[in-house]
Amino acid sequence: MSGIHVLMTADAVGGVWQYALELARELSAADVRTTLAVLGPAPGGDQAADARAVPNLTLRPLDLPLDWTADRQEDVETAAAAVADLATGLGVDLVHLNSVALAAGGGFTMPVVAVCHSCLATWWDAVRGTESLPEDFVWRVRMGARGMAAADALLAPTAAFAQATARAYGLAQAPIVVRNGRTAPATREEPGGAPAGDFVFTAGRLWDEGKNVAAIDRAAARISLPVIAAGPTVGPNGARIALEDVVSLGRLGEEEIAAWLGRRPIFVSMARYEPFGLAVLEAAQAGCPLILSDMPTFVELWGGAAEFVDLNDDEALAAAIHRVAHDGAHRRRLADAARERAAQYTPGTMAEGALGVYRTLLSPANQGPPRRQEARV
Repeated sequence: MSGIHVLMTADAVGGVWQYALELARELSAADVRTTLAVLGPAPGGDQAADARAVPNLTLRPLDLPLDWTADRQEDVETAAAAVADLATGLGVDLVHLNSVALAAGGGFTMPVVAVCHSCLATWWDAVRGTESLPEDFVWRVRMGARGMAAADALLAPTAAFAQATARAYGLAQAPIVVRNGRTAPATREEPGGAPAGDFVFTAGRLWDEGKNVAAIDRAAARISLPVIAAGPTVGPNGARIALEDVVSLGRLGEEEIAAWLGRRPIFVSMARYEPFGLAVLEAAQAGCPLILSDMPTFVELWGGAAEFVDLNDDEALAAAIHRVAHDGAHRRRLADAARERAAQYTPGTMAEGALGVYRTLLSPANQGPPRRQEARV
């Protein structure tokens, strides 16, 4: 498997960016060269610097729309064709798409791995329930279904999300589970142990309804501790949120977020929709106690290592924050359990799972017509 060249796609808007850099870094150790094609907004200065620090990684920003911000189906088809052309021009051995819709156009002459990081069909089901998909979503979901049918292998970061994806698209076989991983930040122990931060913290795409930050904002009005949030309040698709009782810091770089987490605040996520949750993992690695919504993904990853509350009950969230803040022994138990569980979700394990899929697709036994499945929506 050594010496291969992979074209990987990413965006610089959310957690896929960190996922791509972590995976590329680990792949480099296996002598895999990665070209990272970035769609959507160009990487910021700190993001570009992080990419340059990854061995065997070449950054290729593309002036192409993301599938979930594009205005027309034709725009996504154009982007998909451009990625396929780039893969052919570079002569890569394998394509790793972090947006399944980019596989929809076909045109790839090499194996295609598509990762189901998130999708509008599963997002809509979790956030809006039984409401009918708006017309603007319908063509996007169909593009996702076409991409799933065209890919040689589908991956998902959790079993809960793999099953949700299979249900939403009528897949005969759920995506292969390859859990995400994150490098734990370096820790510095203060003499006698640094005191825990006397505040509540959350991070992510605050504008995304699936993050359910509005529930945290309502809970913040019920407690005396300050509640601080890192992340953009306006999305590239025009979505936005106005926070009243949560202090918004806006988008922060990785080092800035690590500094906040290093103070070991109580970390909260009330997400309705979260295929994995890198922000939760980063908080756990830093030794923060976790209070999470009781959604299937979080229960799968953090069961026994976090306190769970009903994602619709901000009063229960406020009570849980109060309980953790005022019971030092309970807080320490939660923090220790979270850090221990986080040690299972490493970039090395993530890369090992991805490499296993790569090896299968690139083996001589699989050089015939690819095995693909139909997606029905």
